[in-house]
Amino acid sequence: MTDKNLPQHDAEKINIVEPINDIINTTSDTGKAVFPKRLIALMVVYVITSVSGLMAQQGVLLCALTLMMVLGVAGRQKAALYMLRAYGILQLGLYSMLPVIMYDPDNIVAGPTTVDFGFMQMVLPDWVIFTVLIVLALIQVWISFNKAVFKWFKPRMNFNIMS
Repeated sequence: MTDKNLPQHDAEKINIVEPINDIINTTSDTGKAVFPKRLIALMVVYVITSVSGLMAQQGVLLCALTLMMVLGVAGRQKAALYMLRAYGILQLGLYSMLPVIMYDPDNIVAGPTTVDFGFMQMVLPDWVIFTVLIVLALIQVWISFNKAVFKWFKPRMNFNIMS
């Protein structure tokens, strides 16, 4: 970039420093924050499970609170980030304790569990189900503590998820 008013030798000495983007780019060309794809996937899973729970009338309060958390995440509220993290940690703790909670010394030979997925039916041992639940909870915790997800939320401290 040379200016016509400056002599050519002075323009060569000027070093224009361009801002360097972070390793994780959370802004688009317009400067607006970009919704992280892994957070979108997690929110879709939360919406699907919450709506199915509401339709089955199972855990209605938890499903309604989960949908409110999804709205808070979409609104970039800092309280929703804390709710997302607490939700993931509580699920990981519960799923990790599930084998201990479900263990019944009187019923050691319980047999495998039958899982129905619509028209498909599978027989799975309990350890496979517990492993899948724990891995899913670990993925949720990883997503909620991710740097790109943290950058999605507004930097100001706000505990009102509806504003």
